[in-house]
Amino acid sequence: MDKPWIRLVLAISLDGRIAFPSGGKTQLGGKADRRVLENSLAWSDGMLFGGGTLRAHQNVCLIHNSELINKRKLEGKFWQPTAILVSSKSYSQENWSFFAQPIERWLITPKQFISSKIIPKGYKRQIKMQSDWRKTMNLLFKHGMSRIVLLGGAKLTTSLLESDQIDELQLTITPKIIGGKYTWVHSEINTLPIELARPESWILTKVESLENNELMINYIRKRELMKDQINGR
Repeated sequence: MDKPWIRLVLAISLDGRIAFPSGGKTQLGGKADRRVLENSLAWSDGMLFGGGTLRAHQNVCLIHNSELINKRKLEGKFWQPTAILVSSKSYSQENWSFFAQPIERWLITPKQFISSKIIPKGYKRQIKMQSDWRKTMNLLFKHGMSRIVLLGGAKLTTSLLESDQIDELQLTITPKIIGGKYTWVHSEINTLPIELARPESWILTKVESLENNELMINYIRKRELMKDQINGR
């Protein structure tokens, strides 16, 4: 592989929503969902998210499980994965807890929004978005990102699906029907690759019943040499 393995991790309602109709910060999943989220964060090198997700929460999820933290340290990793924001704005002047969290922050920015070689305050690295997501992901891979957890939002998730860059889906289904427009894939998008809709495109690898009637399902994207990719993810 010359690109990171990208695992989308989301909690969604029974009707496929990721936020209540009013929008803003939403915590759909319960304690068990938090546990499986932390497991994925511990697995990853970085967590990828968009500006809308950051504006809503003003921080990112951290690993709190001491066993997971110690395991990362034994593997020679920093105790938290790198936070990678995809945005035309750095938000570095905002008084958000994100900038006080004990994490390394990277920023992926379109070329036209990079005004100088000076990295915005609060970030360790600024990466210029390439002409497509495949090239951008190849660049992240060269910077040491081989495993990435994608945390949303819908705009970023949809753009990565459009370029067929998502390798794995980890979805916690919560027993809620909430309605509204905030689905995890933009409903007005009609340019997704037809390959994503074929019956053989996704392989079910795990179904786990969680507490409070939640259900976690895991699918991987079927590609050539997928077996070798799965073993190495």
